[in-house]
Amino acid sequence: MTRTLLMLLSLLLCTGWMVAQAQSQGMSKGQMGKSEAAQTKVEGCLQGENGNFTLTNAAGKVYQLQGDNSKLSEHVGHEVRIEGSKEPGSSSAASSSEAQSVLQVESIKHISKTCKAASKMSK
Repeated sequence: MTRTLLMLLSLLLCTGWMVAQAQSQGMSKGQMGKSEAAQTKVEGCLQGENGNFTLTNAAGKVYQLQGDNSKLSEHVGHEVRIEGSKEPGSSSAASSSEAQSVLQVESIKHISKTCKAASKMSK
């Protein structure tokens, strides 16, 4: 009788542990999917200084950048590809009618020492 009870208790504990593991893995996959969906890559001209950086893409859309300033400051005036999570933001300039998007920088890739987007916009 005692053996049967111990065996039943062991089986119950193992089953509980397996269910907990399955739920934990399911949550991790769901969370990863959300973060991957929020990831975006934007290519454009990096401008700014003193912790206030923007990225303007070839279409003229401006992204306000947040993140490690040391990584950003060394690429000012260059064409770069920024990967990060995008959040809707509001324009800080009163004269601008378009809202800027805020991009939390997770990685930066140098493309060129000159900005293609800036030269297209000036022509």
